[in-house]
Amino acid sequence: MCDTCATDAPTTTAVGVTGGVTATYDVVGMTCGHCVNSVSTEVGAIEGVTDVAVDLSTGKVTVVSRSPIDVDAIATAIDEAGYRLAS
Repeated sequence: MCDTCATDAPTTTAVGVTGGVTATYDVVGMTCGHCVNSVSTEVGAIEGVTDVAVDLSTGKVTVVSRSPIDVDAIATAIDEAGYRLAS
């Protein structure tokens, strides 16, 4: 959960899909723009990920990768950001 609510942080990030594998995940616990930034940063650091879009209002994270997406790597990155994938 977010303890650092930055009011000027974005509540969504955009994805520019230019090819590759796309997957969308439901994330639990995001409450503000800081959460969006944290999840975007952690998931974006996964090898092969080319784009990440986070929509705070729906709790959805869309990931674009050059290769098949490893859901365990996504879950770990989201956990590192302080949130979790919905079951």
